[in-house]
Amino acid sequence: MDTPRPAPRTTAVLADDERLMRDQLRARLAEVWPELEIVAEAKNGLEAVQLADAHRPDIVFLDIRMPGLTGVDAARQIAQLPPREGDDDDPPLPEIVFITAYDQYAVEAFEQGVVDYVLKPAERERLQLTVQRVQQRLAARQAGAEPATPGRPLQQLLHQLSAQLNPGKAATYLRWIQATVGQTIQMIPVEDVLFFVSDEKYTRVQTAQVEALIRKPIKELVDELDPQLFWQIHRSTLVAVNAIAGVTRDFRGRQIVSVKGHPEKLEVSRSYTGLFKGM
Repeated sequence: MDTPRPAPRTTAVLADDERLMRDQLRARLAEVWPELEIVAEAKNGLEAVQLADAHRPDIVFLDIRMPGLTGVDAARQIAQLPPREGDDDDPPLPEIVFITAYDQYAVEAFEQGVVDYVLKPAERERLQLTVQRVQQRLAARQAGAEPATPGRPLQQLLHQLSAQLNPGKAATYLRWIQATVGQTIQMIPVEDVLFFVSDEKYTRVQTAQVEALIRKPIKELVDELDPQLFWQIHRSTLVAVNAIAGVTRDFRGRQIVSVKGHPEKLEVSRSYTGLFKGM
């Protein structure tokens, strides 16, 4: 008789600069989700990124306001962590749950289904709702289903939250790409770019006429390009929204983006399939 395989554990990292708040949230989580294993706790955003990289948890609870690196900035870095050696080259992103003492952040952005939130102090009823939604998303992921809610691209949502946290800081985005084409350096207008694709050393910049190389990784470009104009569809790929001709599925069920004016097909990773819900 076969021995039943143990259910996979669900792990989390908890980040808040206030120890009492970490203790209170941990105690509430033990009540509403006793099976959840909190593998590490962070006192600031930088620690949260380091611990998320070390443990690769299923969920990261992030205080939205922390010294040094805010929870939003930490989430942006966590979303760009590269796969570890030996891992699947397309690992899913962790679920992000923001912790906030301010009702002003419990806005439409959190209802997109990409991230969730907990208000301080964590109340059992509201935390139970958050837990249920996170559990549903994790279950769908394990079943190979697409996200139930398409939402907006994660980088758009995080840019919006960052703007709310820093209302006096106007966003500035790249207008030109300084890239190597053969033996020359060219200045390429951002509006001419169809997509960016990275490998280990370089990022390819593709326009309708030119293929060029830069040393800037995708994780930096995500923060420097207007998220209304460029969508991340894979850890290694950004595509201009206006250049998307259509989305199809290949024989393995993966979503494939066709690009206007170029024959290349771009794969959409599992973490970003919700962008094209219904395909």
